[in-house]
Amino acid sequence: MGQDHIRYDILAQDALRSVIRKVLSEVSATGSLPGDHHFFITFLTTAPGVRISQHLKSKYPEQMTIVVQHQFWDLKVNDTYFEIGLSFSDKPEKLTVPFAAIRGFYDPSVNFELEFDVAVAEEAEVEAEITAYPVQPAETAAAAEPAGENGEAKPGASVVSLDAFRKKN
Repeated sequence: MGQDHIRYDILAQDALRSVIRKVLSEVSATGSLPGDHHFFITFLTTAPGVRISQHLKSKYPEQMTIVVQHQFWDLKVNDTYFEIGLSFSDKPEKLTVPFAAIRGFYDPSVNFELEFDVAVAEEAEVEAEITAYPVQPAETAAAAEPAGENGEAKPGASVVSLDAFRKKN
């Protein structure tokens, strides 16, 4: 079988995340859920862009599932994340969740479920570090150092080949 240079898996996950974005946008516009619909949304609490209180982060250090049903407020949806107000043990909390951090979405009223592959925070941080510098071919990467704003080499900085961090099949 040939290598997937198009990355259909990523395209499909992005398309399915747009389903969640559209559903939440409609709920945000109307202010309520239609019929018996309600959502269980599971996301990585350590993913880049996730904003939750320290209390929740200590209670859910890796992932958490929220229920969007009767009591929620200030639902705001944009292209890359959503914000929502929820109550945890009678304490109001505001959460910001990037769509890329979502691992699962479930609407039990119609038995609709989506699951996503989400990189753990350590892998995401490594990728963020890698993309922060220009990538050069592996054979020249060892000799090169990224330049600062004024063209001088950054001390201690080095270019890393992406191949070292790719998942091996």
